[in-house]
Amino acid sequence: MDYTRLGSTGMKVSRICLGCMGFGDATRWIHKWVLDEDNSRPIIQKALESGINFFDTANVYSIGVSEKILGRALKDFARRDEVVIATKVFGKMSDSPNGSGLSRKAILSEINKSLARLQTDYVDLYQIHRWDYETPIEETMEALNDIVRAGKARYIGASAMWAWQFQKALYVSEKHGWTRFVSMQNHLNLIYREEEREMLPLCREEKIGLIPYSPLASGRLTREWSSESTLRAETDQIAKGKYDSTSDADQLVVERVAELANKYGVPRSQIALAWLLQKEPVTAPIIGATKISHLDEAVGSLSVKLTQEEVSYLEELYVPHQVVGHQ
Repeated sequence: MDYTRLGSTGMKVSRICLGCMGFGDATRWIHKWVLDEDNSRPIIQKALESGINFFDTANVYSIGVSEKILGRALKDFARRDEVVIATKVFGKMSDSPNGSGLSRKAILSEINKSLARLQTDYVDLYQIHRWDYETPIEETMEALNDIVRAGKARYIGASAMWAWQFQKALYVSEKHGWTRFVSMQNHLNLIYREEEREMLPLCREEKIGLIPYSPLASGRLTREWSSESTLRAETDQIAKGKYDSTSDADQLVVERVAELANKYGVPRSQIALAWLLQKEPVTAPIIGATKISHLDEAVGSLSVKLTQEEVSYLEELYVPHQVVGHQ
């Protein structure tokens, strides 16, 4: 396993992050393909054995169940000071008027609930899951600053927003001397590269670590374009909304991924991840593994080094896409 610092911080994380959205309770959430606890624990244990120390979840994943599964597994399989736990806040956790969003009330309530579910006194990275259009960013940033000062989070991060919004949040924190975002968790892969226009240059300039989600385009980059062979591919309506199965341009990119995979003698996923790993300022792609083989392939991608010519070959057929993921 390779390790690197998260953005400009001194904290080192594995170059592969295990995303835990796929661990939970299918009866409590919109995704019916999630694994229950018995089937999730071996994957978390395997990740630790592979050298992965970086784990990402969110309060809203299976309405808290993902955090519970991760917390119990890490308590059983790891030492707290040897792992980096990241979780997120924003999503709807209840029908109450303050059951979602980034108000001071919601944030200070949800951090305590997340810590209880994760069975820890602090999280290493506390992230806002989306931009809250109903709450002043000053209120949000001050609440996050207070959480860090209270020792409940070591660092703070953001996810899925417009670059101007992220810049505004950075400005507000600097203006008041509050804790600053150190990471951006955004949507980035070979068939969705809209973030390269503004967000990536901003993060490079501000020394923000990038931890992209959906690095394999919900599996689209790992198999034949027309294949819908998995439960997730057949039922994940969010993923269907992100990726156009009729896109000829995207299909051509996937074919080039397959071509290079054949050349290197590796799974397609390793080519797609190797492309991400060489892109600045990517720190660690978030891998939503639901099988041990997914983990093995992800770790193996660290050994694949693409040439600049191969990177250009993968990129040259890309066409602009409608922006998705900020909702």
